[in-house]
Amino acid sequence: QLVLLLQAASCSPGLLVDVLVDRYDVPKVCPREVRTEDFIRYHFNGTFHDDGKKFDSSYDRGKAFISQVGLGRLITGMDRGLQGMCVNERRRITVPPHLAYGSIGTGCVVPPDATLVYDVLLLDVWNTEDKVQFRTISKPASCSRSTAATDFIRYHYNGTLLSGETFDSSYARNSTYDTYLGQGDLIKGLDEGLLGMCVGERRVIIIPPFLAYGENGNGTKVPPQATLVIQALMVDVFNPKDDVVVAVKEAPEGCTRRTVAGDYIRYHYNGTFQDGTPFDSSYQRNSTYNTYVGMGYVIRGMDKALQGLCAGEKRRVVIPPHLAYGEGGVGNLIPGSAVLVFDIHVIDFHNPKDPVEIRITHKPRECNTASGANDLIRYRYNCSLMDGTLLYSSDQYDSPSVTTLGANKVILGLEEGLKGMCVGERREVVIPPHWAHGENGAAGVPGSAVLLFELELMELQKGVPEGFMFVWLGDIPDPLFNALDLNGDKEVPLGEFSEFIRLQVKEGKGRLQPGVDVDSVIKNMFDDQDRNKDGRIVEDELKIKDEEAEQVRRDEL
Repeated sequence: QLVLLLQAASCSPGLLVDVLVDRYDVPKVCPREVRTEDFIRYHFNGTFHDDGKKFDSSYDRGKAFISQVGLGRLITGMDRGLQGMCVNERRRITVPPHLAYGSIGTGCVVPPDATLVYDVLLLDVWNTEDKVQFRTISKPASCSRSTAATDFIRYHYNGTLLSGETFDSSYARNSTYDTYLGQGDLIKGLDEGLLGMCVGERRVIIIPPFLAYGENGNGTKVPPQATLVIQALMVDVFNPKDDVVVAVKEAPEGCTRRTVAGDYIRYHYNGTFQDGTPFDSSYQRNSTYNTYVGMGYVIRGMDKALQGLCAGEKRRVVIPPHLAYGEGGVGNLIPGSAVLVFDIHVIDFHNPKDPVEIRITHKPRECNTASGANDLIRYRYNCSLMDGTLLYSSDQYDSPSVTTLGANKVILGLEEGLKGMCVGERREVVIPPHWAHGENGAAGVPGSAVLLFELELMELQKGVPEGFMFVWLGDIPDPLFNALDLNGDKEVPLGEFSEFIRLQVKEGKGRLQPGVDVDSVIKNMFDDQDRNKDGRIVEDELKIKDEEAEQVRRDEL
């Protein structure tokens, strides 16, 4: 307890000459002390020194007392006793009569020659020369933009009086305060104190009453002539003139094609607000976001940002709210007037009119025979997404893949990519989804995915036309039956028929359907000629078959 006698005591024992100050409750931190010409707001109880009877109280009136110090607006003893006081300090000020109301008193309230005791709690102090003060509590290491007049800002705040009493908080409403800056929509001191802030910056702003709510206060929460302390966190800032801002984070080398309006794109993204708070992510769903570019299927800002991209490119896109979800936001997910930040990674894109793209990476010097419809081929492959993610590989199996071209055993785009290849040739084939697995995808293949095949043709067996089991490669023997009847007994059993067919294949005069058991094919051919199913072919059966096949360019046995 600190007791101050402001001036020398009287020589007469028991007679108080000057003000006696008892500082019985002093705050640990006192950034400012009351000085002459300061204005103060304080509560008090006034009692008589002799009997302790109360003669006045601001508490009883229901409002704090406001006055200026040191200019004679208070009794001299109070002018002296309030000097050097801190906000939230409690003092007991004892004022002798000659520094109070003297030998006259104040009517029936204070009698003559009364020593007065004021129990004071200081609530506020300011001066007409005061300016807005602010102190930065924390600030992001990187700040590419700070608030300026005409910007629209979203910020959180706790508002207190200088004494620490809370009068308002955006956190209590679970909603930022959104407004234009520097256009008179805020109290003058806040308009000034919020200038130059970065997103993520925290400030303490002290606003004197004449730059806040002044003499009238604001409702029941802010009393008249109150200094305000605003603890502000800048959440968002943009200007109505802002456009989409794009920053390329990673660009692939050798980009030969970029997205244009009408393309269909698959991309991953992380969506955050300007302060870094996430609101959505395709990665969390383990699925790309798929959409058409420049056709209004996404917010306008994203429609712009998705044009001119390469597959594999990474971009950061900042979209102001007037090109995003505007003042309405999206439910509880995106608040109104929110700037959105997207970190996007393009996986692939295509156009619905795209053909299969074939790039030959190696071709043998000699290439006399190329793959075509109905050919049996053996090939190696790696199948991956355009970002390099490997989906399948023939190396995962014991032997290369085998297929018959035109038999609809592989996707259409792969059929196209395998046509016209020589043994030993290698290709890269880009297959858009409408030539692959479409919008629905397949096991292990995402919907609408562009596929990259690395192909190498290992083996090629020329085929026969669809519906045929054998074709002649030269002139057909004439008469055919005599050629078939090797022993001249006028009938051809299965063994003799098989011997003949195998001989034609061996001598390069004919070709059997590849990829099928030879004995089975020959047996099927024989059964097809043996009309009466007696186990032998005679000349009349062969003639009937010849007549049925006249419309076909090549004869089949």
